[in-house]
Amino acid sequence: MKTVFGIKLSTFQIIIAGFLGLILLGTVILMQPFSVKSGQGASFSDALFTAVSAVCVTGLVVRDTATYWSGFGQAVILILIQIGGLGIVSVAAIIATISGKKIGLLERSILQDSLSAHQIGGVVKMTGFIFKVAFIVEFLGALLVLPGFCKAFGKKGIFVSLFHSISAFCNAGFDIMGDKTGAFSSLTAFASDYSIIIPTCLLIIAGGIGFLTWEDMATHRFHLKRYRLQSKIIFASCIVLILIPSVFLFFAEFGGMPLKERICLSIFHAVTPRTAGFNTADIASMKGTGQILTGILMLIGGSPGSTAGGMKTTTAAILCISTASVIKRKKHSQLFGRRIEADAIRTAAALLMMYLCLCFAGAFIISLAEGLPVGSCLFECASAIGTVGLTLGITPSLGPVSRAVLEVLMFFGRVGGLTLMYAAVTSRETDPSQYPVEKISLG
Repeated sequence: MKTVFGIKLSTFQIIIAGFLGLILLGTVILMQPFSVKSGQGASFSDALFTAVSAVCVTGLVVRDTATYWSGFGQAVILILIQIGGLGIVSVAAIIATISGKKIGLLERSILQDSLSAHQIGGVVKMTGFIFKVAFIVEFLGALLVLPGFCKAFGKKGIFVSLFHSISAFCNAGFDIMGDKTGAFSSLTAFASDYSIIIPTCLLIIAGGIGFLTWEDMATHRFHLKRYRLQSKIIFASCIVLILIPSVFLFFAEFGGMPLKERICLSIFHAVTPRTAGFNTADIASMKGTGQILTGILMLIGGSPGSTAGGMKTTTAAILCISTASVIKRKKHSQLFGRRIEADAIRTAAALLMMYLCLCFAGAFIISLAEGLPVGSCLFECASAIGTVGLTLGITPSLGPVSRAVLEVLMFFGRVGGLTLMYAAVTSRETDPSQYPVEKISLG
């Protein structure tokens, strides 16, 4: 526990306070006249929603980023995305390190929780490694998409490339295409452009696989057997969650498209729901099955300790492994020659219930407040809590109550269910006494 302004806070509460502080600061700046193209300043509601979406790297917007916000406002949004994606605690640690300030044990503990690191040793060094890799990948990504965007936007393509690369790597889904291809158009104008689509997919995947996985890749390179179990699960999950949806979308959703565009659309819309939020096709025009599949991918999200949100790939994988073990009547769940601990399975089940309950509760509230179909509201809520940013087009027209619901879901999805749970319950129960066991029939 650390005392801040006379208040004792746990490491998880400090992380939450940091995100809230950044959102408040971003809101105040975006409300200023120079942040908006009209020069009149944004309303508190618009500025708050945009700041929450940017810090929580979601991408849901009530105002088109390119046509509404000024160049300064877009730069502010980009900075919020970068800090929100890498983590405000990590950014603060890097600034402190550069300024020569010593990182104490408490700060290292906060860093450990922020990065989902397994041990406190080496977290400062790991933070430096994360920043180096992040900026290198973002720079290379900007270079790869630069020719395509310069062709479309001219000199402005340089800023568009940088903005797009950071937004993609941080899994934010914000775009500034609106003044060229129409408001809220995202990447629809580049649906079959491999020079844009492939680098964007790679940036999304790189940002979403998790910082610990990067460390494994840098340390062990192609010796996959030496990787952590977590990294192995993440790689396996990513392959499954990209391959199967791509095949399904190729045959079931984009059948009438030319082959080149069909391949691009299928792969991109298998990658982007976890949890980038760019789109190259109109989500509202997709079939019900395609929207349901997208909703599931949005809830699963990226991997632990990454720029992505959602329930996390490891959570989904552990639940699937546990289910298979129950079906096979095995006492323990295991994968890659390792046994999954019971606490991990219980935590995964708790996270699933939390995400589903919050998603459905939010959808019911929005449906009642706006008179919209529950299915459409469920999609928006899944997008918010998964920090994705894909939309059926209803977010810009929502009222204050519905906006507040989405803001809460975005914050929950970015900060993480475990962080919020541990912040609410600051101490673990260690009661040595136990109640008698009694069997309950299930199924």
